Amino acid sequence: MKVLVVGGGGREHAIVWKLSQSPKINKLYCAPGNPGIAELAECVSIAVSEIEKLADFAKKEQIDLTFVGPEEPLSLGIVNFFKEQELTIFGPSKEAALIEGSKAFAKELMMKYQIPTAKYAAFTNYEEALAYVRSEGPPIVIKADGLAAGKGVVVAKKFEEAEEALKSMMKEVTFGSAGARVVVEEFLEGEELTLLSFVNGATVKPMVPAQDHKPVFNNDKGPNTGGMGTYAPLPHIESSMIDRIIQEIVEPTAKAMVEEGYPFEGILYTGLILTKEGPKVIEYNARFGDPETQVILPLLETDLLDILIASSEGELEKIEVNWTEKSAVCVIMTSGGYPGPYKKGDVIKGLEQIEYPTIVFHAGTSEKDSEILTNGGRVLGITAIGDNLREARDMAYKSVGKIYFSNAHFRTDIASKAFY
Repeated sequence: MKVLVVGGGGREHAIVWKLSQSPKINKLYCAPGNPGIAELAECVSIAVSEIEKLADFAKKEQIDLTFVGPEEPLSLGIVNFFKEQELTIFGPSKEAALIEGSKAFAKELMMKYQIPTAKYAAFTNYEEALAYVRSEGPPIVIKADGLAAGKGVVVAKKFEEAEEALKSMMKEVTFGSAGARVVVEEFLEGEELTLLSFVNGATVKPMVPAQDHKPVFNNDKGPNTGGMGTYAPLPHIESSMIDRIIQEIVEPTAKAMVEEGYPFEGILYTGLILTKEGPKVIEYNARFGDPETQVILPLLETDLLDILIASSEGELEKIEVNWTEKSAVCVIMTSGGYPGPYKKGDVIKGLEQIEYPTIVFHAGTSEKDSEILTNGGRVLGITAIGDNLREARDMAYKSVGKIYFSNAHFRTDIASKAFY
């Protein structure tokens, strides 16, 4: 088979890495890809938003299946367009991708179907939003309604921080049209986790749970990022809690989308918080999470292609999805200054020293004169697979110590919550 993966970050590198192990694939393409992906697939310089060009390429090369990595093309309707052209593609329709593309849509869905989540209100008027924040009081959460690359969320501990966030989103238009409407939520306390699932209509095949680390500094301090590291599975969270999340949240969400006439086909990401009242939804994504993918896919035993084919043929319920008993830890190395302004173009050294069971996933890199350079905020994801979490964590940090680029930053406490 010929397979095309759309995207060019760490998540797509992990997807390509996993698909490259399938004996059924004889040609793998990635658009636009990156230098790490180029070692496993042929990279094609088409941007993720150039849907017509991607479809033309899929037709010309007779691609058997296209897998969409990032949220932007999903929200632009790449799945609808490919299906109209009779091209096989894995991912949710434009309508179903609204579960990520609009926080307000997701909130309304949860309220209607009694899926547990934080109390909220949505606003398009700055003064009204500010008045609501004043009446509710901090701590409070401010979210840009639309897509903001994982950065449009502010947890305000003081009123001034909430005011600043609203001003930034609604008046200074920091996140463009994504912040034209904001969702203001009650602050929930508890441990966070992510449960990703393969979903087709009402059929749900959950993956191993993972835990992301969003704030840029140790002990969850500093501004939110797209993710500073992650680990899976979660030995300190009981399997009965995961079963409860599947039964009370994920399966009802899939059924709700069917009821609404937007059946979801693809990867449903459910971001959760374990409160005193039980698990509640923080957010949904309509695709694999980044960096969670970098620890989840290395633990998948079933051929990923088989799952994608079964789903696209409407037979997801017939496939058995198996997972290894091992653990994986991913530490993200970022450019100094991220998530604020950062420099690009620094030479990365030491990559050749890393050997399996550690994998280096490229997130923001470029290549010039046979050298790999930094080309993004999140530069590399260093993932190690071990017999247990402690072994995986030690291995990941040992590998991080072998890699160097100017002003590299990483957290040193990834996965430590599992050991408290």
